[in-house]
Amino acid sequence: MSVLVVGLNHKGAPLELLERVSFDQADLPKALRAARDADAVREAVILSTCNRVEVYAAVDGFHAGMTAVKRFLSEYHHVPLDTISGTTSTFYEQDAIRHLFAVAAGIESMVVGEPQILTQVRRAYADAAAQRATGWLLSGLFRRAIGVGRRARAETRIETSAAGLADAGTLLAREALGSFDGRTVLIVGAGAMGDLAAEHIAREGARVLVANRTPARAERLAERVGGEAIAMHGVGAAVARADLVLATTGSPHPVITLEHVQAAMTVRPQRRLVLLDLALPRDIEHAAGSVEGVVLKDLDDLRDAIAPDRGRLAEIEAVRAIIEDEVPRFEAWRRSRSLAPLIAALKDRGERVRDAKLQRAANVLARLSAADREAVEALSKAIVAELLHDPIAALKARAGTPEGDTLGRALRALWSLGDEAPARDRPEDEGEA
Repeated sequence: MSVLVVGLNHKGAPLELLERVSFDQADLPKALRAARDADAVREAVILSTCNRVEVYAAVDGFHAGMTAVKRFLSEYHHVPLDTISGTTSTFYEQDAIRHLFAVAAGIESMVVGEPQILTQVRRAYADAAAQRATGWLLSGLFRRAIGVGRRARAETRIETSAAGLADAGTLLAREALGSFDGRTVLIVGAGAMGDLAAEHIAREGARVLVANRTPARAERLAERVGGEAIAMHGVGAAVARADLVLATTGSPHPVITLEHVQAAMTVRPQRRLVLLDLALPRDIEHAAGSVEGVVLKDLDDLRDAIAPDRGRLAEIEAVRAIIEDEVPRFEAWRRSRSLAPLIAALKDRGERVRDAKLQRAANVLARLSAADREAVEALSKAIVAELLHDPIAALKARAGTPEGDTLGRALRALWSLGDEAPARDRPEDEGEA
């Protein structure tokens, strides 16, 4: 099997298309099963964030796998296949491995080094594993990627002063407002980004209103920042009180509509309103930005505003060095892991032959003393191990090469082993990388 990545990200896909192909958390189980069951796909993981929508797959071959994954994205989201094909990025084998490691390390994010992506990678893998969409290959790859992400953060300063989307967004909002001191800010969504933004903004003297689908979470955040919790059904009225609305829920449908904003501006026509939408799918209806006195900023605006400085570029190169060190390590593990079924089959065949011969000699062996029977047992095991040592050593030495593939086929034929391959859905096949 080979590793394939097909996806769209903030570098090449417009926000409108990213929004159309994003996966809601509630739909992920169904989507993962559909991706795994696509033609030529053996395993699948879906990573869907505000910056990217990517399908990681273990496939039988490049062209068949790429076609199957693109068709899955097209059919699942009802987006024309031509549109999908024209905007996707595709990575295969070592490039795919290298790409996932870079994503987990944070150097492919819109905000380089942002801390949330490693958690998102970990969650994407956990969701896929829960749906039994992963097998030994993607399980090993994602476990290694999570380790690479941790290593990058431990050995470099890639995460030091990394803005994160929430902080980067508040920079745009501050430019539009001039200052947060004395302003009223409505945070819609008390997740990680909303949490960070609320604390940052409160420190600068703003009064914070917090709305969340889980009221208890809104209340905890509001209490922590000295703000006020708002019920989600009261968001429309809260917009009229706010100078800034920062939305981060990623709800399938807008939580702040054109009507909410129009009604708010009717009661405060001379007061500017800044809307900052950091969600995908978007939380704020795009038409709200056309209302007089309203400034709407979204992920497209952040994409244009954020660029790593010179110091960050040095850290990016340090992370890339770590990735180049880790890719061959993973490849070595994969070569070793892919041989495990064949080697196990060889050893099993030898053990079955040994056992059959001892059974045929059972009457003779019964006349021996216990010590002699143990000696015969040990000798038979040593003979089998010695006979298998050279073919197994040769197989390992040539793993991952055309010669190794030829040798593997020859051993299967000579020993009548059949086509030994790990089942994709068995938990025991999900070994550590």
